[in-house]
Amino acid sequence: MNEYDFTLKFNLEDSQADPEDFIERLYAGGCDDALIGVGNKGYVALNFIREASSAYQAISSAINDVKRVVPAATLIEASPDFVGLTDAAKILGYTQQNIRNLLIKSDSKSPIPVYEGTDSIWHLAEILIWLREVQTYSIDDALLDIAQTNMNINIAMSWQKIAPDIQESIKALAV
Repeated sequence: MNEYDFTLKFNLEDSQADPEDFIERLYAGGCDDALIGVGNKGYVALNFIREASSAYQAISSAINDVKRVVPAATLIEASPDFVGLTDAAKILGYTQQNIRNLLIKSDSKSPIPVYEGTDSIWHLAEILIWLREVQTYSIDDALLDIAQTNMNINIAMSWQKIAPDIQESIKALAV
């Protein structure tokens, strides 16, 4: 069994719902391994450190626990996934300058950002895979597992937003 550290952010069906109303119920409903953030009405974020045999098992059981307690909650994001240079450096324990030099100034083909701008954004999993396979860095298997699983969940949530009747034509454009 590994420990997986991840955060799940949910939208509550009622935008005026006070997330504090759910804290005790979430804790009693299986989320006793999470820190629960309730900063804004209509939203709740849970930072889990959950033991499981895989990241998928950890994340899926956490999502099921939340949805059992708050059935109308909608998953917004699973993280870590989308990262900028600062986030990637913090997660990996490197300096931002080191990560910048690796990603931006590397001779080898580095991961393509999801968003390229003043503050570019990458999928953490793609950075980790690249660091492991191309740069030969030692990357924690549990961190890579959680990043890949979260990336897949977030992509699947985005895919569901595409109208079913045009999904195939959109998929053909993305190849």
